[in-house]
Amino acid sequence: MRKLRRVLLWSLVALLVLVLAGAGYGTWTVRRPLAERTGDLKLAGLSAPVTVRWDAHGIPQVYATTPGDLFRAQGYLHASERFWEMDFRRHVTAGRLSELFGAGQLDTDKYLRTMGWRRVAEAEYAAATPETRTYLDAYAAGVNAWLADHDGGAASLEYSVLGLQNGDYEIEKWNPVDSLAWLKAMAWDLRGNMDDELTRAQLLADGMDRARVEELYPTYPETRHTPIVPTPGTVADGKYASVAPPVVPGSLVRGVAEGIEKVAAATRATGLGVDGIGSNSWVVAGARTTTGKPFLANDPHLSPSMPGIWYQMGLHCSSCGIDVAGFTFSGVPGVVIGHNARIAWGFTNLDPDVTDLYLEKLDGDRYQVDGAWLDLDKRTEVLQVAGGEPVTITVRSTKHGPLMSDTSKELAKAGGQYGMALRWTALDPGHTIDAVFAINRAGDWDSFRAAAAKFEVPSQNIVYADVDGNIGYQAPGRVPVRGKGDGRYPAPGWESDYDWKSYIPFAELPNEYNPERGYVVTANQAVVGAAYPRLLTRDWAFGYRSQRITDLLLGSGKLDAAAIGRIQFDNRNGGAAALVPALLAVPGSGPARDLLKGWDYQQPADSAPAAFYNATWRALMARLFDELGKDHPANGGERFFEVTRNLLADPASTWWDDRRTPKVETQQDILAAAMADAERELRSRLGSDPKKWQWGDLHTLTLTNQTFGKSGIGPVEWLFNRGPFPVAGGGGIVNANGWDASEGYEVTAVPSMRMIVDMSDLDASRWIQLTGNSGHAFDEHYDDQFPLWQVGKDLPMRWAEATIRKEAASTQVLRP
Repeated sequence: MRKLRRVLLWSLVALLVLVLAGAGYGTWTVRRPLAERTGDLKLAGLSAPVTVRWDAHGIPQVYATTPGDLFRAQGYLHASERFWEMDFRRHVTAGRLSELFGAGQLDTDKYLRTMGWRRVAEAEYAAATPETRTYLDAYAAGVNAWLADHDGGAASLEYSVLGLQNGDYEIEKWNPVDSLAWLKAMAWDLRGNMDDELTRAQLLADGMDRARVEELYPTYPETRHTPIVPTPGTVADGKYASVAPPVVPGSLVRGVAEGIEKVAAATRATGLGVDGIGSNSWVVAGARTTTGKPFLANDPHLSPSMPGIWYQMGLHCSSCGIDVAGFTFSGVPGVVIGHNARIAWGFTNLDPDVTDLYLEKLDGDRYQVDGAWLDLDKRTEVLQVAGGEPVTITVRSTKHGPLMSDTSKELAKAGGQYGMALRWTALDPGHTIDAVFAINRAGDWDSFRAAAAKFEVPSQNIVYADVDGNIGYQAPGRVPVRGKGDGRYPAPGWESDYDWKSYIPFAELPNEYNPERGYVVTANQAVVGAAYPRLLTRDWAFGYRSQRITDLLLGSGKLDAAAIGRIQFDNRNGGAAALVPALLAVPGSGPARDLLKGWDYQQPADSAPAAFYNATWRALMARLFDELGKDHPANGGERFFEVTRNLLADPASTWWDDRRTPKVETQQDILAAAMADAERELRSRLGSDPKKWQWGDLHTLTLTNQTFGKSGIGPVEWLFNRGPFPVAGGGGIVNANGWDASEGYEVTAVPSMRMIVDMSDLDASRWIQLTGNSGHAFDEHYDDQFPLWQVGKDLPMRWAEATIRKEAASTQVLRP
């Protein structure tokens, strides 16, 4: 027994030592990549010291004496906090995910290489102004100075995990082109109606009548939901009428759609957009505010990610004309959204139709145009694969663009004599990076518009305010003028009449300066009314968010920052206003249905009516649009608000019949069945007492790491993910925590940040982002902003150097 006790004792001691050693090693592993925010650091290449003042949430304000030093420091700081994110993004944009994660990413890489984002970025670097190239080079030098002292697990915890499956991976130096390639990912996720174009084509190919397809894409309700820039009058020009689309082989369009979804999934992992969402921004003139000066508000809606997509920062070099603060993208120099000492600006997606798919007639390596056969352009791409042999692909292109149907032998075979090419504005080199720096330095409306004119891709709605009290709006971007058709369906590539002939001149793009009404609201609604003589798109968001914002602005009296913040966090479901009366008109009653009586359509996280309504909405989407099947299920977003509203006014519509049953259902049958489905689901999930149901128990947000957060390995996901958390709001709502009714209630889109700029006192401005500024999983600033974001609160967005110095949590000097 003595020997046994001794063995057990030493076993316990050994186990304890192993646990402590493991804990110590684990602590060292997760802490060694954390950024240093105290003490002076050496940064090679600086011409003079750079001061960095960090606030209590890890947000840096950077003070330099030359632009080169300023952007070198920005690159260094971005790398210290977010390098894994930067490295992952450049692998996405270059079509090199297989180098990181192996052969499972080959299909995605083939699509990305076929489009050639990196090749376009290289051309844009060559075409940028000398000043812009100097800034990009300085930024890259700062990143590389940080990389010189950080490699593998010392760079980020993700590299320690990556090493378990790809131990041979070595970090490459940062190239200025890496920064430009990220703009292609931005453009991709804000690319307009390509997904709708594919869906319409596939529904037609699967046998749905075109008139029925069009019911799923109704006309924008201009009389109910005001466009950004009202254009009174009627349109008498049928030049942009939709024409009969060519018959596209179903297998071809389905295959291209599946490939495009792979690219979309890769870019969603970087924190960019998902289908059916948008952003909010507005600017209010001083006549409507308590300060007598404008307020500008912005909250872009993007995919939730961990870390969040934005990095907050101030860049100050007053002596060289750069003095700006706001939201940046790691990997890109400058400030994307924010303000300088004179002006503020915000973005939402303009969402014009800048992509067209062309069905091409093929014969070997030739394609047909107007009866003549032309040679396809060809190039070779080599894909490196972690743990495998390189893969070589041949990319073929027509005059319209790359053949997306060439990405697999199976897809090429499915198309038979046809292929599908992509025409997209972002595949032509542009000058958007020049615009970013020009906007950062603009000081008035004229210089702002001159800068916006360079912002070619992606096209954005830009709201403007300045310290002199002016407000404005500009729609920039490269928007095609088609010879024929409206771009809503794939076009016949063999008829040159359908080619793009030019772009809408910047001078003709919508804009306003100091509109008499005293405000501008943009939330991805129609930019202009039907009388506008050019075609931007016919696939707008349907104005539920924008009209709610407008109504709140007009009904709130004089506005201050707190009132603006309440509007940003408004949770009213405008789609419910049309449906709830119809639900309550269905014969019958019960405690679940009674929740809807007197409901104000608000959707806070603790709302029982919101829980029942949204469960009913989800069930209704499945029953009402059963014909769409598994390939195109109704996601319940803002477009379906409008579709359902129209169907409620048409009880005889055949959409009301659930074709999966032998009975011919009526409108009331389907509404009753949806409520019954919802009640059964919620009693099972949330308990038998409807009054205790809560929307946030269904509508949850999990902050998921961009890469390893969905590894399927519990301990790895625990390292990087946070949540789930209950959240308010919903899709088509100002507080746009969107969800997909075909999948579940989990959040798929979020206000990625919120910003309120006070032009009477820039130091009184406010901001918040989804997670936190750090990209390191165990840094104190990894998710420290989320609790505030979750309940609609924000942080001071300081500007005055005296305030920043007084409130700084630490001060650091970067020395040559």
